[in-house]
Amino acid sequence: MTEANASRPGDMDRRQLLAGAASTLACGALISPARANVPMAYDPNAIPPFEPRADYIAWMEQNRGEAEQFLGMRWDRYQRLLARKDIWEQRNIRAFLMTPREEFIPASYHPRAYEGIFVNIGWGVTITDPHAVARMTNSMDVRMGDKVLEIGTGSGYQSAYLTHLTDKIFSIEIIKPLAERTRKIYDTLIDKGYTEYKAITTTHGDGYYGWESEAPFDRIIVTCGIDHIPPPLMQQLKPNGIMMIPIGPPGAQNVLKVSKTRQPDGSIQVARTDIYNGGKLVWVPFAKLDGDQVKRRSAGQ
Repeated sequence: MTEANASRPGDMDRRQLLAGAASTLACGALISPARANVPMAYDPNAIPPFEPRADYIAWMEQNRGEAEQFLGMRWDRYQRLLARKDIWEQRNIRAFLMTPREEFIPASYHPRAYEGIFVNIGWGVTITDPHAVARMTNSMDVRMGDKVLEIGTGSGYQSAYLTHLTDKIFSIEIIKPLAERTRKIYDTLIDKGYTEYKAITTTHGDGYYGWESEAPFDRIIVTCGIDHIPPPLMQQLKPNGIMMIPIGPPGAQNVLKVSKTRQPDGSIQVARTDIYNGGKLVWVPFAKLDGDQVKRRSAGQ
């Protein structure tokens, strides 16, 4: 659940985002997602045309029943993802092009559903911009059958994207009303025909401690910033697994790819790679449960 992007030109910082929220309505008449049921049963092997734009839109309208306006915006953002090298692998391209981001954001932002911005969804939380989602997901190389843990369900978009890569997704959200809101979105979309979202299991809880009863996991993705890797998450990551996590002080996190590898002698080696090569993003702080309150987590807690 990222809060703003501090390192890439053209993206809005948090103050710009909040100041501009009211003006979103001035972007023109609100566009609504398609409300009819998906016309074709989901096929995990079906791939929409990546090129040209018109063929992609026509295929998606026929198979997914989605609105042309959103599909056009999605394809245009896909071109930007390619240009900025935030996505590069066919399965991930398919996942991006198949996931209706507009379903997970407030209606007032529908005209801007695919802009490279972080959208405020309430509760002090934002939906991560599509560039960060694509780069983080592509970097952790999810394969069908992998068991993936997401820390911070947030808007629901990240796990929706992951359903096109694997059929075992577990997501934890610490803010109870947000967890309930997003679970309702998934269930509504499943009823409409987005049956791939049946792969997502959600819960309300403190993600710092992971999901021990479902561990271990092949992949873990953390969508909030913290100054250290939570030991329970590292323990619940399988040998030869990968974790994506924003690490650093408040307001300046590096997005790390943490690889946990079993060596020939049986020992475990942990390697860290910065997927932005030193570029920093600003993420919503990792929170903790304290009675009925959600508080920010500081080092060592």
